[in-house]
Amino acid sequence: MTQETTTGTDRATAPEGAAAPEGAAAPETAARTPQAGWVVVAWTPDEFGEAALDHALAAARERGHGVAVVNGTRGDALVDDRYAAPGPLAEVAERLRATGLPHVVRQEMGRDVADQVLAVAEELDARLVVVGLRRRSPVGKLLMGSVAQRILLTAECPVLAVKPGTAPA
Repeated sequence: MTQETTTGTDRATAPEGAAAPEGAAAPETAARTPQAGWVVVAWTPDEFGEAALDHALAAARERGHGVAVVNGTRGDALVDDRYAAPGPLAEVAERLRATGLPHVVRQEMGRDVADQVLAVAEELDARLVVVGLRRRSPVGKLLMGSVAQRILLTAECPVLAVKPGTAPA
């Protein structure tokens, strides 16, 4: 299941047959596509996602790119605190609108979050992927893997890995 907000204006869309995100405007017919390409950011509603978004916006402004925000979940837990509720997702969309940059917000549910981010990066022919890094124990990495690690090793474009508390250059 994918929910998508595609804009350069204030429009939101969902896949055919799916409901649009709560409070969404009518579907947009033609989103602005940046000629210089896209920066894809793996976003979570926490300090790691905010750091990634800050760096993605700085890179997009500097290079004239659009920004694609991907928030995903595997959907196998009753509560996934990395999968954004409608409020935080709307706040991200508003923040993106305020930049004036072409942007898209995707909320994905699928087998693997890294695959979701990489699929969007491939679809948009991303010029850069930005991920927030979180500290994990060796056992945690062994049992559950690392979304950031999979993206770093698999992406076809450069990947910028950032930590909270770091300011974009």
